[in-house]
Amino acid sequence: MAKITAAQVKELRERTGAGMMDVKKALVKADGDMDKATDILRESGAAKAAKKSGRVAAEGLAAFDVEGNNAVLVEINSETDFVSSNDKFVKFVDDVTKAILAAKPADLEAAMNVPLGEGTIASAETELTAVIGEKITLRRFTILTKKDNEVFGAYKHNNGAIIAVTILDGDNAEAAKNIAMHVAAINPEYLDKSQVPAEVLEHQTDVFTKETEKEGKPSKIIPKIVEGRMNKYLAEICLVDQPYVKDSDMTVAEYVKSVKSEVKNFVRYEVGEGIEKKQEDFAAEVREQMR
Repeated sequence: MAKITAAQVKELRERTGAGMMDVKKALVKADGDMDKATDILRESGAAKAAKKSGRVAAEGLAAFDVEGNNAVLVEINSETDFVSSNDKFVKFVDDVTKAILAAKPADLEAAMNVPLGEGTIASAETELTAVIGEKITLRRFTILTKKDNEVFGAYKHNNGAIIAVTILDGDNAEAAKNIAMHVAAINPEYLDKSQVPAEVLEHQTDVFTKETEKEGKPSKIIPKIVEGRMNKYLAEICLVDQPYVKDSDMTVAEYVKSVKSEVKNFVRYEVGEGIEKKQEDFAAEVREQMR
């Protein structure tokens, strides 16, 4: 049996990112063969990652990248927020974002097969899950395309807890970023009234009508009251009708008009939104691990 040196352990750790004991065991099993040991670690990593596949990953980072007329937003999840500051995880998020923007896959399944490093996004995700010890998941991505006479605006909050990308008519990059900041802060659901589904409008109109009737308002003024409440409701959910976050005396539409522009599109990601998070007792978890 070949003698395993500290230099071999160091080299394999740098190559794979695996823990020292895992690296040493793999080298022993491979009788010092670096390539065989790498394969052993990858197979071991895949097995460990498979065991973690059922866990809830609702933390992590969101990122964006822009190149020419294309932009991408990506969300990658982890199980705890501690991982968000892990250098390997941060690099993985950055690498995946750039790879998806370059490849422009049609859907999440295609994205997992996008080349990354010596493998694919899927294999890199599995390896990182094994190295970090938490389930890592590429959750979603959105690719945006603008015209030559339009401009992107992008904003990142809290290192990637929330991101937003906007498209504005014209070339006012500052205005586009301002609207991205507004989107990140206020979280509009739609661009304008025309994008609100008819069933949503009908349902909300019905709700306001019944509320007004229960209040005992005269029937002849109910339509006017409902109209006013609907306008207020739309101002809450539609970007262009919302009070502009930097100057509440004007709406977003009025602000962009003042800079001779118009909002064409926006996308906002908030890490973990829509995922039911498991409630953890951190102190109890630490005590359990100490046992």
